[in-house]
Amino acid sequence: MHTPGMHADDMALASSLHAPAHRLDVVVPVYNEEHVLAASIRRLHEHLTGAMPYAWRIVIADNASTDATPRIAAALADELDNVATLTLRERGRGRALRAAWLASDADVVAYMDVDLSTDLRALLPLVAPLISGHSDVAIGTRLARGARVERGGKRELISRSYNRLLRLTLRARFSDAQCGFKAVRADVARRLLPEVRDNGWFFDTELLVLAQRADLRIHEVPVDWVDDPDSRVDIVSTALGDLRGVARLLSDSPLLRFLIVGVLSTLAFAALYVFLRDPLGPASANATALAITAVANTLANRAFSFRVRGRAGLARQLTMGFVVYVLTVALATGALAVLHALQPSPSRALEVAVLVAASTCATVTRYVALRMWIFAHAGPRRELERAPLELAAGATDGASAH
Repeated sequence: MHTPGMHADDMALASSLHAPAHRLDVVVPVYNEEHVLAASIRRLHEHLTGAMPYAWRIVIADNASTDATPRIAAALADELDNVATLTLRERGRGRALRAAWLASDADVVAYMDVDLSTDLRALLPLVAPLISGHSDVAIGTRLARGARVERGGKRELISRSYNRLLRLTLRARFSDAQCGFKAVRADVARRLLPEVRDNGWFFDTELLVLAQRADLRIHEVPVDWVDDPDSRVDIVSTALGDLRGVARLLSDSPLLRFLIVGVLSTLAFAALYVFLRDPLGPASANATALAITAVANTLANRAFSFRVRGRAGLARQLTMGFVVYVLTVALATGALAVLHALQPSPSRALEVAVLVAASTCATVTRYVALRMWIFAHAGPRRELERAPLELAAGATDGASAH
């Protein structure tokens, strides 16, 4: 499949016209890997030939190597059936995977590190649930029960600490973000990749977090994994980059955006209640203030927290929001009634404090309702379905495929 002079966007077209339909592309991103590339690709090729029941292709994605890696990759593509190369002019493992996956015409796209630290017998269990349609994303995990791992204590501690950090900050439900052994359905990749901003090592984590936020099914395969003693990954710079990525995803989480809206709504509610309390009385002021802030809160969360655009479903969502509003009115009114039963003439400050506390409880209820009911099928998944063609057309700018 080695065709000198082709560009990356031409590779997909040529593949679809002249190659037999294949179900799986296995991408191997490389940077200055001349010492191990040939042996690893031949070993992978032999395994796929003997053990993979689906039509497949290996894509060597070279991201701006400066040694003999491109020449060796081209020779392998000439020598071996079902091997192609993709050469990028800029570095970045995430950039290489993005270009290779978006140029693919396979049903499932996967990747593995060139050192083949993961036992290749896990590859079929990794991709089979995606080809069958059972799952959307699949990852190898070194941290789940059943995995067998040989690596130093330092790397083990860093890996476990990082994945625990993801669970604490981003509520990650996957066990191992960094294992270089992943696969995704191609249609899902085309939806997710426009949203992934990182082009380096954090690419994996961001992809998985976005998949989780879009309620996609992530399948995990415990793997046998042996640490590569020749790994040249800069642990310090990679860790710092990962921390910056975590901070960025945390700042962009729907929960944080919802909390911002919630704080502003609570302040607006308190101000409206104080303004309306004398002319309307406590109960009417509470109901009116809640009605105004409930509508504004629903609209703000729709546009800002869950990023739903357009008028589709707006009336239904506002109606569902009103149902939640009735529940919050009951909660706040009940709190106010209890206060007046215990203290017939409470101070204005105490009234506001009790209502703010009740409003906070209502805010939690509102988030669960918005996230799991009102906008459950109108948020990230809808966004992801709009964008792929825009990026797919330009995703391989600056890349050439051989």
